[in-house]
Amino acid sequence: MPMPENAKNARVRVRFAPSPTGYLHVGGARSALFNFLFARRLGGDFLLRIEDTDRTRFVEGALTEIYDSLKWLGLDWDEGPGKGGACGPYVQSERLDIYNRMADKLIASGHAYRCFCTAERLAEVRAEQEKGGGATGYDRKCRDLPASDVERNLSAGVPHVVRLKIPAGRAVAFNDLIRGRIEYQSDVLDDLVLIKTDKFPTYHMANVVDDHEMGITHVLRGDEWIASTPRHALLYEALGWEPPAFAHLPVILSPDGGKLSKRKGAASVMDYKRAGFLPEALFNFLALLGWAPGGDREKMSVDELIAAFSLEQVSPKASVFDEKKLEWMNGQYMAERPAESMAEDVASIWRDKGWIAGGGVVDKYVDDGYIVKVIDLLKVRSRRITELAESASYFFVDPVDYEEKAAKKHFNAESAERLSSIAKTLDGIDDFSHAKLEETYRAAAENSGAQISAFIHPTRLAISGISAGPGLFEMMEVIGKERVLRRISAAVKAIKG
Repeated sequence: MPMPENAKNARVRVRFAPSPTGYLHVGGARSALFNFLFARRLGGDFLLRIEDTDRTRFVEGALTEIYDSLKWLGLDWDEGPGKGGACGPYVQSERLDIYNRMADKLIASGHAYRCFCTAERLAEVRAEQEKGGGATGYDRKCRDLPASDVERNLSAGVPHVVRLKIPAGRAVAFNDLIRGRIEYQSDVLDDLVLIKTDKFPTYHMANVVDDHEMGITHVLRGDEWIASTPRHALLYEALGWEPPAFAHLPVILSPDGGKLSKRKGAASVMDYKRAGFLPEALFNFLALLGWAPGGDREKMSVDELIAAFSLEQVSPKASVFDEKKLEWMNGQYMAERPAESMAEDVASIWRDKGWIAGGGVVDKYVDDGYIVKVIDLLKVRSRRITELAESASYFFVDPVDYEEKAAKKHFNAESAERLSSIAKTLDGIDDFSHAKLEETYRAAAENSGAQISAFIHPTRLAISGISAGPGLFEMMEVIGKERVLRRISAAVKAIKG
């Protein structure tokens, strides 16, 4: 698809420009991620710009969480807050003089005008338009005000905005790198506000000015901005600038086909961290929302994603946020992760539960090495860090009751005898490795004429209180001989009692 010459020939420069009006949600994170992949794939620059000109919607703490979210995901920016760069400042509230200077330029060239209409008058105009059933929009009352009226209002300090003069009878078209040619008629476009009464720019004005001033070659953003792009194209034209290439990314839907909500996947990035997801899993999952690498590939490293990424494989169709698939992918990454790399996140949950104390030691059984061994046993069976952490109670606390259905099946007079017998054997061995334990259980089963499962199931239930978990002998080795014997003895008493 045709691309502006400046986008073809220049070093690729893209940006992610969040507003601190809320936390970074998965839709915004996916936009940031596609910009990151595009820049890295083509050896370009990934900029972070903070669009904070809407002061009424500013959320305290949102900016810090946006930075933390991007860093946690591994979306490291080349220029922007905290990094600097030749095009700074990268926070729009620090660039007001630039926007107002450009507005003055547009007024002087006849492409913009000062509008003195009050909010009350605008509301009345809209109400009348709605009553008549026609299109709504500014009626352009101030578009051709005599210069003397403008000067008189300015001298009197009458509040005003600056509006762009939308030309009449024009077809305004642009080529979207994902969707092809998109065309609007200028007559359906309102005279856009560029500068508000507080001298702050609107999103549209600041966006266009900053993208030009920062040398942005490609704008990759959500498809909700398609309707704004014709206005931006006219603003580029009025300023005498070549626009960047545009690519509008597909919307993300919930599994039921509706709009994402906090209950249906639109939680913030840091909510996913708190819910026990790994950054590399969320990164991989988000990369596949609307883009396909080909070859049925799904689990891919960051380097593999960068090497494969291209806009040609981004679909204009909506993609679905399937959290079950994210959980599956997270489980794959957890299974491969070294246990040591998850130890602090897991241990912090265990500390909160009182299972271990600060510093990693609660009693003679638990140290940092023990924590790593427990994680190693559980990580291949878990899909979230939180799930792993919460399933580990029996590694720290003796069971006080037993899974009811399993107890009815595996706890009886015969199993009590087997448990007592195997406990005596275990008490006499010094090697408590999983290999020696398996050998001991097989010998006990053979000597008794029973299946080995007749020893395994009651032992697992006695030691953990539940009927499922990691390999029994590996679990016994980690828990240790003293606690294993104590728990078997308690289970025998419970059966007989």
